[in-house]
Amino acid sequence: MHLFRRGAVSAAALALSACASFMPPTQVEVVVAPKWEAPLPHQGAVGSLAQWWQQQGDPLLVELITAAQTVSPSVSQALTRIESSRANQALANSALLPNVSAQASASRGVSQPNVPVSTNQQIGLQAAWELDLVGANRAVSSAAVAQLEGTQAQWHDARVSVAAEVANLYFSLSTCHQLLGVSQNDAASRQETARLTDISARAGFVAPSVAAMARASAADGKSRVTQQAAQCDITTKGLVALTAISEPELRKKLTQALVKNAQAAPISVALVPAQTVSQRPDVFAAERDVVVASAQVGSAKAQRYPRLSLNGSIGALRVSSGGVEQDVSTWSFGPLALSLPLFDAGQRAAGVKSAQAAYQNAVVAYQGKVRNAVREVEEALVHLQSTDARSAESLVSSQGYAESLAATQARFNQGLASLVELEDARRNALASESAVLALRLERNQAWVALYRALGGGFDLAATQAAVQ
Repeated sequence: MHLFRRGAVSAAALALSACASFMPPTQVEVVVAPKWEAPLPHQGAVGSLAQWWQQQGDPLLVELITAAQTVSPSVSQALTRIESSRANQALANSALLPNVSAQASASRGVSQPNVPVSTNQQIGLQAAWELDLVGANRAVSSAAVAQLEGTQAQWHDARVSVAAEVANLYFSLSTCHQLLGVSQNDAASRQETARLTDISARAGFVAPSVAAMARASAADGKSRVTQQAAQCDITTKGLVALTAISEPELRKKLTQALVKNAQAAPISVALVPAQTVSQRPDVFAAERDVVVASAQVGSAKAQRYPRLSLNGSIGALRVSSGGVEQDVSTWSFGPLALSLPLFDAGQRAAGVKSAQAAYQNAVVAYQGKVRNAVREVEEALVHLQSTDARSAESLVSSQGYAESLAATQARFNQGLASLVELEDARRNALASESAVLALRLERNQAWVALYRALGGGFDLAATQAAVQ
């Protein structure tokens, strides 16, 4: 027994050293810029990106995101992949331990003439164990662990994507309702102008063509209201599809919630890009793919080396015949079998080449994920900076055009301005006010894009606890 224990320890040490030598590097170096090129937002900070949606101060938005994540097919598929990976991990780990089975049997009868009836009862245990001489099974187990961690990261990424999609629709709907209010006010103003112009035309103070132009402007305003209302309905139906909340119930909730402007909370960004990239679930999953591919290379190489297996059994037999009972116990240790591959027509060598090619693809994919993560953060930062820089000018423009419209309207009412001048001022005011609202939406969407680019508060330990 002492010799066997010493041999097992030696075999384990050999497996560890052999497995490590067979596997290519699991950590791939990627050059990342030491700092961000785009300016960082300084309008505030949040404590935890994982709780960012609660930081918005809008309970309905949190409710809609939770509902959408609950019914999302992509999140459900991610959970299914986690369960499959857990099963694969259990299967891979089982190959590292002995396989033990029990057998029991009983029989009664006459085996030979003139021999009393006998009863045979037998019970036994059988065990088989591959000693994993060069680490083939250990490499498969390492790959299964990495694959499970990768699928857990993908589950978090799926939830982040759903949350971002719901938030973008929610902010779009809030802006849509504000634009609808602007369009309704504009349509009411056009309608009143058309009414007064029609009265003046009948009295002979203005030409009929001017009244026709006023009626056309009023019709155009009504058309814009109808178009904007349809867009709001379409966005609402999009939220219905994402959240699985009935449309009447959702509209009731939205009526109560969209009283104030929906606005995203700010986010603090780490100064070092490498620190930010490490928080991305898709980058983490790609890194785990490299670990899986490396382990698969080690497993493929290990198939070209000898394999050592050990079998054993313990049994107990009780025979009762003619009033005489016998107890017989048996045991066996072995055989200790060594399998040495000699010729397979290049099958194992081809398996190694295939695994190495898959490893190279995983490395390239991981490096691409890192570069793409940096790009997405940089783009989100640029969009934030751009919307911030344009906000002041946009407000000045909107206020100026609004004052111009008010002055032109007063002059028109006094007969000092033409309808053409009024319509031109009205178009400028409407466009500038719409641009302010569109810019606010663009800024909200830039915050959401930054939330996604930063990984949505990914933490492996918290994610593993959530999917237990």
